[in-house]
Amino acid sequence: MSKKPTVIDLFSGVGGFSLGAARAGFKVLAAVENDPIAIESHAKNFPKCKHLQRNIRTLPGTELLEEVNLKLGELTGLIGGPPCQGFSNIGRQYARDGRNQLFGHFFRLVDQTRPAFFLAENVPGILSPKYDSMRENALAKVPDMYRVLKPFKVTASEYGAATTRTRVFFFGYDPNRFNEGFTEDVFSPPKKAETITVQMALEGLPVEISDDWKAENAEWREITKTNGSRFMAKATGEIPFGVGDPVAKEKYLTSNLVSGCQGTIHLEAVKDRFGKIAGGKTDEISRAHRLDPNGYCPTLRAGTGSDRGSYQAIRPIHFSESRVITPREAARLQGFPDWFIFHPTKWHSFRQIGNSICPIIAEQILNPIRNKLSY
Repeated sequence: MSKKPTVIDLFSGVGGFSLGAARAGFKVLAAVENDPIAIESHAKNFPKCKHLQRNIRTLPGTELLEEVNLKLGELTGLIGGPPCQGFSNIGRQYARDGRNQLFGHFFRLVDQTRPAFFLAENVPGILSPKYDSMRENALAKVPDMYRVLKPFKVTASEYGAATTRTRVFFFGYDPNRFNEGFTEDVFSPPKKAETITVQMALEGLPVEISDDWKAENAEWREITKTNGSRFMAKATGEIPFGVGDPVAKEKYLTSNLVSGCQGTIHLEAVKDRFGKIAGGKTDEISRAHRLDPNGYCPTLRAGTGSDRGSYQAIRPIHFSESRVITPREAARLQGFPDWFIFHPTKWHSFRQIGNSICPIIAEQILNPIRNKLSY
């Protein structure tokens, strides 16, 4: 077994949960993701991790453990964010949405792997009364050996991120493998958390974005590294051992180059319209929200995959420029560091960012779990 506590990331996406786990001191043994584009990007950011492009519905716990050479009960943590679109308040909230069943499969794998703890993330809509039986059936799969806390909500801006993104966590643990127990207040926002506004989060990134920055090579641009806040320290550094694409890290560490600065072509009429919208207001035609430099970014949406129409999500408008934000700006607002890479297309990169848990949240929720482990 690894000397470091270990986790497996289910429904891993591009790796927001994995990054938070790595920064909290866990070794990410494996990532399971059905989307080939997302797991390809995860593999670039986590080259030492085992990658399984699998449908979790058909993945037995025995096989999952065999993939990482562990026996039943040897895994420290099972983490993941089952698809939330079926539960989202901005979606159609079909109780029979097939993706909702994946929530139950997360807990099936808890039973079949017996980790020291489990941590699942989803949208607040999952707590709606219409999903009571679904949640109860899913959690009924958890063995009696675990103590399960009540679901708790977390808002990213209260933990030092520049977004109001709010999510719900489901946490349970085996008390025999921890030095002490848990209560919900362990995961409360830090009393001295930084207040990071949109303008603070985007500091140092290119502001004037050319429409011509569309090709993969053109998206790499130089940034100015700044100091002073805990947020910026994480945005510009704190690279866990074995994490990060080697090429991207080299460009970043030696030349201050970051990816994801693709431009978006806007008609002159659209630019004029965007320029007249005040911060915090919404464009009546596109429904795009203009960012308030002194406020927070609303929840970034992911859009849909090719299986559901390939719809692009509405992107926020930059607070001082008459354009929508770039993927790199979205990444900063979501709490990703500059050395972390996404798919080179805007559509896929925005999907990956919008679908991901905020790494800042993941790290801060996993830190007390790591600290209470008995080994």
